[in-house]
Amino acid sequence: MPVFSPPYVGRFAPSPTGPLHTGSVVAALGSWLDARAHAGRWLVRLEDVDTPRCPAGLGEEILRQLAVLGLQPDDAVTWQSKTSARYETALADLVARNLAYPCACTRKELAATQPDRTRHHALTYPGTCRPERGGLHGRPARAWRFRVPSGVQQWNDRRLGPMEQDVVRDVGDFVLRRADGLWAYQLAVVVDDGAQGITDVVRGSDLADNTPRQIQLQQALGLPRPRYLHLPLVLAPDGQKLSKQNGAAPFDEGHPLAVLHEAAGRLGLTGLPTGANRSDWLAQAVRAWADQTQSTMDPVFD
Repeated sequence: MPVFSPPYVGRFAPSPTGPLHTGSVVAALGSWLDARAHAGRWLVRLEDVDTPRCPAGLGEEILRQLAVLGLQPDDAVTWQSKTSARYETALADLVARNLAYPCACTRKELAATQPDRTRHHALTYPGTCRPERGGLHGRPARAWRFRVPSGVQQWNDRRLGPMEQDVVRDVGDFVLRRADGLWAYQLAVVVDDGAQGITDVVRGSDLADNTPRQIQLQQALGLPRPRYLHLPLVLAPDGQKLSKQNGAAPFDEGHPLAVLHEAAGRLGLTGLPTGANRSDWLAQAVRAWADQTQSTMDPVFD
């Protein structure tokens, strides 16, 4: 199996808003297999920065579920709620270099400026509170936003191929710290990936459109860019992504090997034995993953 330099470090980073279900098992298994197939380390980070949406005990429940599947992290689990000092430092750095600024706009105000957007299209921030446009206009600051650089952001995904997005046009200056004082996902994930030395991000394809924003933050903060691999999604009967929000049930802990086998099939791994014990099955799955993905690896850092 190939070994890369710097050493491979991957992660599984669920938000503990509900127990693991079929879709999240696919993401967990895919990230674990990729780390093992490339002789790397696999970390688990619980992204509980949005504390009101993370009931007590669910993080521990997810860790227990991973143990049932035999997916054990190689280091201590990280909790975002305990690393907020990292985000404070990063935001202060961006502000000092005029790469972040306070914003007074509400969602209602932004929605009123974009009446023609579809239900599934996120609000695009037009730069209303940029300092060169008058700043807060005498209103109190609510959030902090990142000053998005102009131009099209390009990157390469190991499964999806060449990708690009005009972040200014499609997203605008995005939030780093929310109006309620909580840290935004984009800043937290970038800072934590940098702090943990993550070289490979393997996650669901619903998060692919976050990648250009995260690359821009990595560049602004002087952090290396990891490789990206966005996995196929598991869909609910209505065609939407299977998620906790649409009632996805926890996976069947009574049959962990069957759960793993189904997840492997979603990842394109076929021909794995159904009668093996869990350890042997995982070892064979690692070999199958290595055979399937070894030709898709670009240099770790762009």
